[in-house]
Amino acid sequence: MSASRRRFLTKSTAVIGFPTIIPRHVLGGANVTPPSEKVNIGIIGAGGKGKGNTTNLMRLDDVQITAIADPARYWNLAGFYYKTEAGMDPVTTMVEDHYREKTPNHRVSQYEDFRVMLEKETSLDALVCSTPDHSHAYVSILAMRAGKPVYCEKPLTHNLWEVRKVRDVAKETGVATQMGNGGHSTNGIRQTVEYVKAGVIGNVREAHAWVPATRWNPGLTGYPTNRPTPPTNMNWDLWLGPAKERPYHEALAPVKWRDFWDYGCGALGDFGCHDLDAITWACDLKAPESVEIFPAGFRDRDIAPYGELGYYHFPARGKQSPIKVTWYSGGLPPPHPESMPDSMKLPRRGILLVGEKGIIQCDGAGGAPRVFPDTLRASMTKLEPTIPRSKGHYRDWVDAIKGGPEASSNFGVAANLTEITLIGVLSLRLGGEKIHWDAENLKAIGVDKADSLIREPVRKGWEV
Repeated sequence: MSASRRRFLTKSTAVIGFPTIIPRHVLGGANVTPPSEKVNIGIIGAGGKGKGNTTNLMRLDDVQITAIADPARYWNLAGFYYKTEAGMDPVTTMVEDHYREKTPNHRVSQYEDFRVMLEKETSLDALVCSTPDHSHAYVSILAMRAGKPVYCEKPLTHNLWEVRKVRDVAKETGVATQMGNGGHSTNGIRQTVEYVKAGVIGNVREAHAWVPATRWNPGLTGYPTNRPTPPTNMNWDLWLGPAKERPYHEALAPVKWRDFWDYGCGALGDFGCHDLDAITWACDLKAPESVEIFPAGFRDRDIAPYGELGYYHFPARGKQSPIKVTWYSGGLPPPHPESMPDSMKLPRRGILLVGEKGIIQCDGAGGAPRVFPDTLRASMTKLEPTIPRSKGHYRDWVDAIKGGPEASSNFGVAANLTEITLIGVLSLRLGGEKIHWDAENLKAIGVDKADSLIREPVRKGWEV
């Protein structure tokens, strides 16, 4: 605290005549950035999602990107849904160009290894993890233990043991956290939750979530056997991180790594934290009793299937009846609901909550609710909002860094959603094996072969 600030607080206390309690965030306590200051953020992972996260953060006037770490200097993502160039050099150029008008001398520090960045960039206030799934836990835990608030992409972790570990470290350190499921911050998801909790459609007995996502490598039936030379501008060993050593191949990076269990978690792992979110929140779902997710098309111990179809069974909780949740990927849709007009088609991606009185249908990732039959809508006009509205997914995290309320998808919330998702991934990786889940002991009951997937081995030096 500056001398002038101390004098001001001392005089204020003397004038009032009794000790003044100053909120911790006003003074800028441990792991809290004072509200008046800019938040210096480091980006870990500058691929397509990393570039997108960086772009969104640069829109906030009280944020500045000061460091970027990525094992690759350049990624050509023109052929993927990102439709852009990414990697450390393009993203650095983008950031410096953005700040040049107001801060001509703004420079971004570049690092191949984020651990070196964490050690040297002592002015960093927070970190964004946009790496492949398999290194989320390692990056997040190292950052939190260094006292840095963390924004981590979804799913929060790659396996179930990591979920618990990340959750516990977040609680121990108390830093501000947020998972990258941006739909959690929409007004639409809040309306859906409010309608369900207000009983607009009655008790929910079943729900459905579906995505069109399929393989990035449709022709592969396992790891490719040829060994092309790695690009000269990337550190492949560092990209592998906790995963076992394996030769570089363009079928693995960029983006296509999602097909392989060593790095990604298939379509369910990619989209579950988006499209199971409204169902989980509205119905207050915790650990399922059982899960079985069946592969559609070829899969094996190395590679994810082309599609997925499976079932979660959750026990009754409070006023909520037992509920069955069905998951679809690869273009498989649920049946058309009877209460929805035949002329209205289901979207390619969405969720459906089926209650005793009617249904709520939403687009994926926090879409606004559509209620059927029409006769139920009269009751909705009388409902007052009960969930605070978000100022924005990134805004909420930055406000939390500055001592404001916790971001709504903080790692405590995110861990529950990720765990539900990854129990399904566990069943899928075992070929559709039915998992009876022992949440207390983090165990698939009677399925000992699941243990090595619940807590996966990591390379030496990458332990958490």
